[in-house]
Amino acid sequence: MTPDVWLPIPPDEIEGLPEGPAYRFWNGEEEFPADPADCAFYVVPYMKPSGIGVRPLPDMRSVQVVQTLSAGIDHVEPGLRHLAAGVRLCNARGVHEASTAELTLALILASLRGIPDFVRAQDRGEWLGGFRPALADRKVLVVGYGSIGAAIEDRLVPFEVAPVVRVARSARTTARGPVHPLTELPALLPEADVVVVSTPLTEATRGLVDADFLTRMKDGALLVNVARGPVVDTKALLAELESGRLTAALDVTDPEPLPPGHPLWQAPGVLVSPHAGGPTSAFLPRAERLVVDQLSRFVNREPLRNVILTTGA
Repeated sequence: MTPDVWLPIPPDEIEGLPEGPAYRFWNGEEEFPADPADCAFYVVPYMKPSGIGVRPLPDMRSVQVVQTLSAGIDHVEPGLRHLAAGVRLCNARGVHEASTAELTLALILASLRGIPDFVRAQDRGEWLGGFRPALADRKVLVVGYGSIGAAIEDRLVPFEVAPVVRVARSARTTARGPVHPLTELPALLPEADVVVVSTPLTEATRGLVDADFLTRMKDGALLVNVARGPVVDTKALLAELESGRLTAALDVTDPEPLPPGHPLWQAPGVLVSPHAGGPTSAFLPRAERLVVDQLSRFVNREPLRNVILTTGA
């Protein structure tokens, strides 16, 4: 029987798809392109409202692979309970590193050098001079040192920062130096001028950046969140921003989208970007290469890349 493959990109726009499967285009529309029960390989629509991507999962009784086009899998996890044992969930490692790391660097530079203030001053026709912090010589702590965290460090190094300090779930050694475990975070936070959060959202990281975490950060430090909004306790962050002790650059927020009138919009010292880390011109070619590679492996019964978990395991 010919397996169905659901793609959120029109199949005729993707070069190199392997022959064999019946390709169905579905990008979150109300009507399904075919019976979900026949789908063997499901590529989840990207950047859709909560609940869209998991909607067909309860009926996908034959699915063998669920492939996200995002680095995180938190938006898919609620639907996994509907799947049979043995379904592989794969993320999009290799797709978002460049774009997210670019934005992280832009947020750091814009915040330290006062770019939002310059834009507002330009609107008023005001020449706003004065000294600003440089990124050079700053101590940067990266919390969440996976492929995105490593890509962020790649872009920080040419800016002559002090040695980057890396933190992940468990300790290890990389070519650039040690990665500290999360248990050492309390001792590392007081030394950092810039704290970049790039962790996945899990039960272990939800609320990781809480009042205690923020209190340990040094006066005048910058918090940058390019992970997920719920990793940061918004109420605790607001208290630090409103006191003027910390500043923040947030590509993700909790709640998200940030509603009109939310206190974060007007909090002093905060720069908000609308979850813009991934959706750039770099996304589509990398996403298509990932899909082609994964489907070729699937058709040829070769090991898949980026397997995060297997249901029932």
